[in-house]
Amino acid sequence: MEARITESRTEWRDAARARAIPVLIREPAGSAPAPTVILSHGLGGSREGLAYLGRALAENGYLAIHLQHPGSDDSLWRGGGDRMVGLAAGALNVQAALDRLLDVTFTLDNLPRRADPQRLAIAGHSFGAWTVQHMLGERLPGGDRGLGLPDDRLKAGVALSPIPAIGMPPRLAYGGYVVPMLHITGTEDHGYIEGIRAPARRVPFEQSRNPGALAVLAGAAHASFADEAEAGGRYAESTYHARAAALTVAFLDAMLRGDAEDRAMLRGGATGLLGPGDEFIARGL
Repeated sequence: MEARITESRTEWRDAARARAIPVLIREPAGSAPAPTVILSHGLGGSREGLAYLGRALAENGYLAIHLQHPGSDDSLWRGGGDRMVGLAAGALNVQAALDRLLDVTFTLDNLPRRADPQRLAIAGHSFGAWTVQHMLGERLPGGDRGLGLPDDRLKAGVALSPIPAIGMPPRLAYGGYVVPMLHITGTEDHGYIEGIRAPARRVPFEQSRNPGALAVLAGAAHASFADEAEAGGRYAESTYHARAAALTVAFLDAMLRGDAEDRAMLRGGATGLLGPGDEFIARGL
């Protein structure tokens, strides 16, 4: 029997930026402080995305906070017009990218009552993975821009469809990573907006030195992790959701809760969580 969870939708207002941030909170049963995960959707997504991941986290005792990032959300394709043109424009919007990071910082500054401030993590898909990577110390082209990253309140991260750095050597780009990170991608995880080929998504793990792990799911495409129901088609297809969620929960249980069995299982290759042909590499866990 699944643990009871509750869902609520609201809008937070960052007065300093005159910015409204749609939020979906999935809350576990009980009233005690809960380890907390901020979830960040991909380009053209919404707070409704990554539902499988938020539910799995909440069912396992985590407070899941799904952020929606105006400027890089579903407003890029709703209302007609050419979907791909809208998404491409969003991908080139530097301010929208910076706003994502500021949305996360605002959330960390204004955590809900149930959030345990000592056990915080962040997870995201595609542009959400970019958000995870930079919140945890990936260097921004052109410098820090006064953002003060990495944010040391975050103790772990999960990047689904990681984004390889552009414009600087990998060792420099990823040299700021300190906390443990789980990278999840697929053998068919090609990006059509940014032109990233699947093998390149391994680079943020392979060229960094912080503790972490890389999971490559056989046959998984870029949309396989999104769970954007309204986008339909491959963006809502669920073949890989259970595996991605199980890996994420086990990783965060090991990192945030200190679960020794999960840590040993990950060190041993994540036996039991993978499918035929999947690859898993652990480092420093």
